[in-house]
Amino acid sequence: MYNIIRLDKMKSIQGILLAAIFFLIVNNLSAQISGKIIESEDNYPLEYATAALYKNLDNSLVTGVITNVDGVFSIEGVKPGNYYLKASFMGYTTKRIGDVIISRKNEIIKLGVITLQLGGQLNEVVVKGQRASVVHKIDRQVFDSKKYQNSQGGNAIDVIKNLPSVTIDGQGGISVRGSQGFAVLVNGKPTQGDVSAILAQLPANALETVELITAPSSKYDPEGKGGILNIITKKGAVNGTYAQVNIRGGFPSIETYDTQKAAQRYGIDATLNKRTDLWNISLGGSYQRNDKTGRREGDMFIVNNAENTTTFLPSDGERSFDEITYNGRLNVDFTPNDNNTFSLGFFAGKHTKERLADIVYFDNHAVSPIGSENRLYTFAYFNHNLRIRKGDFALGSFDYTHTFNDKSELSTSFLYEYTFLGGPTENDNVGFPDNSIVYQQEYNTNDNPLYGTRINVDYALKPLSFGTIETGYQYRDLDHTGDFVYERDGNLVPEFSSNIKLKRTIHSGYAQLTGAKNKWNYAAGVRLESMDRTYTEALESENNSNVFKYDFLKLFPSASAQYAVNKTTDLKMAYSKRVERTTTFKMNSFAEREHSEVFEQGDNTLLPEFIDLVELGVTKKLKGGNSVYATTYFRHVDNVINRVNTLAYQPNGVVIDSIINRVYSNVGKSNSIGLEIGATIKPTRNWTNFIGANIYNYAIDGVLNFRHRDGIDRSYDIDTKSTIYSINLNSTVSFWENASLQFTFNYLSDRNTAMGEDSRYYSPNLVFRKTFLDDKLVATLQWQNIDMGLLNTNEQRITTSRPNEFFTTTNYVYEVDMVFLNLSYTFNKVKNKSKFIESEFGKREF
Repeated sequence: MYNIIRLDKMKSIQGILLAAIFFLIVNNLSAQISGKIIESEDNYPLEYATAALYKNLDNSLVTGVITNVDGVFSIEGVKPGNYYLKASFMGYTTKRIGDVIISRKNEIIKLGVITLQLGGQLNEVVVKGQRASVVHKIDRQVFDSKKYQNSQGGNAIDVIKNLPSVTIDGQGGISVRGSQGFAVLVNGKPTQGDVSAILAQLPANALETVELITAPSSKYDPEGKGGILNIITKKGAVNGTYAQVNIRGGFPSIETYDTQKAAQRYGIDATLNKRTDLWNISLGGSYQRNDKTGRREGDMFIVNNAENTTTFLPSDGERSFDEITYNGRLNVDFTPNDNNTFSLGFFAGKHTKERLADIVYFDNHAVSPIGSENRLYTFAYFNHNLRIRKGDFALGSFDYTHTFNDKSELSTSFLYEYTFLGGPTENDNVGFPDNSIVYQQEYNTNDNPLYGTRINVDYALKPLSFGTIETGYQYRDLDHTGDFVYERDGNLVPEFSSNIKLKRTIHSGYAQLTGAKNKWNYAAGVRLESMDRTYTEALESENNSNVFKYDFLKLFPSASAQYAVNKTTDLKMAYSKRVERTTTFKMNSFAEREHSEVFEQGDNTLLPEFIDLVELGVTKKLKGGNSVYATTYFRHVDNVINRVNTLAYQPNGVVIDSIINRVYSNVGKSNSIGLEIGATIKPTRNWTNFIGANIYNYAIDGVLNFRHRDGIDRSYDIDTKSTIYSINLNSTVSFWENASLQFTFNYLSDRNTAMGEDSRYYSPNLVFRKTFLDDKLVATLQWQNIDMGLLNTNEQRITTSRPNEFFTTTNYVYEVDMVFLNLSYTFNKVKNKSKFIESEFGKREF
């Protein structure tokens, strides 16, 4: 009842607000001049460019404004008369737009796109500049993807791993400021998927910029405790035909790690784009084979107090990955006039990832009495473990935008997705060295069809004297089922075989104000969200189902402000409330045999994480293209979801002395206090360095409550804290007219987890790049994970423990000294306009 009354009040307030806005619009009709300023090289919008209006009669200045984040400007209250406009931006030539004639009081003049060229010419001396590696805005940092040459021919992961706030560990886990929970947008459109799977399907060559939004506004979905990564693909404003082909090949592995077969790494990506005044049609296709070799070295101790034994399991063997991705993409834009734009998109493909872990458990695998070195018995065996994960998907989207004469804008978006997820896991324990002896053969598989729908309606009132008001509504629906079959020695295991279903429906609406006055830029808003979640599960052997429901109605406020202290120094502050939702995979409470040592399962009562983030930052521009910035932040998380290890119990309560239970569950709360710093340093004209670092203190405090297979609830205290830091370095030296050498270094320190520690992880890389044929052909030679037998590159140890119960430590050693050659050829040197939809739902589960 309280919620109904509260909603009624909100509707009344909204009605009053809309009436007031209408009154302001009606009473502020006046002549208006608008346009958009972009740079000529990449058609990139120039924020903070100046549009100055002059009288033609005496060349006197009437007024001047600056452009917003999209390069758009609007000059209000212009009296009838004859004017001209000058568009300018530091480092670019100024452009004059003549004969801007205002003949009536409420006339609207649209100047369209104004293109500025980089540099100027005086007495035959040419002054050239470069786009900055990072641009700081009120709510985000914008990174130029072309600065990271090591990513060419790869995917989006190879780009974003160089950002100062982003780290990638030895298992491929991506984190933003230490959090693996963050959202991904593609060209501003929300996606709902596993971030690694989403980014792995985007070719690096197709990226224009990457925007890191650490404290997003209420306009965005509140998902992601680490914020949002917005991937901007290449596009432009020039009519014509564009075609580009990228091919990549990897040289034979220098270190094979005694894997069964050699790694294969090659791929091709092609884009064709045709644009006219009315149509923009983009076609794309990609095939990528990206294998990775490596080994796994581990030790595990399990204490069985009930039977007074300690089990020791040393192991070593292959751990390699074979990954194949191919897809086709189509996008059609139709713009019949300046007021309407239609867009239709399709995207379909396949993604297969095979992980092979063939591990030998040596004959010093032993069982001894607790506190004694006397062995009761020893045992050696070979474990063949092959896990295949597939993701076949088909997406379709339709978008429509209408711009009113007063520059207000109404936009709608619809997306539908079908994704088939699943794949088998083979787990065979056989004799060693005689593999013909079969001790146990297990096979489990799952079919996970997923259906997702998203509908957006957004409306923006602009411009008003005090800023821009935006409001919108979003509907999201996810229907994800799973059929899990578990077999042992050819027989069905009923207690591990199950059917599950996750149904989630979200309704949300937001209102937001953005504006600028004097030295201030500001934004504030709130998002109201209603979520209903129903999770159903049943054993194959049972007719009845267990249903778990969870819902909430919550406000997600946000606010940010930026103050220009002077022309070179800006201060900014922000607050944002976020949510990290649960996935079907982490809620599936039925155990899966991940490999010989591990049962993996989720929690059917898992709660979403709720996050509060506050940050304060400063940016400073220095002479010679140098700059520095620093941001301090505090992040609090309730209902922290962690993957933790426990002892595995048989249904009769006996400890399984060779298997650990790996569980996803809420473990309490966490706090992160950190400082992020970065600098662009140019010692010479041809040598540019960008360095970013992030240091934070991370603490988890709580209790894990978990019911084991024997039906007994057990509690595990979680209390851990540590200081963690990361460093990303990018150093580029340019020589000749068309060649450069770039060195990158990514380092992540030791860090604590809920029940242990992950060791440091680092990767140095070197790239040589040269262009040919008037820059149409670009060749990039890459040396990744430099090691030369002298370092511990691309290697990470993961340790977990609980006193008097278990201790595990595993060192993952992956391939080093990998050499690639990437060739990119552009058939028509106009700019790429390709823009494709991405998965909203399915890839999160991959």
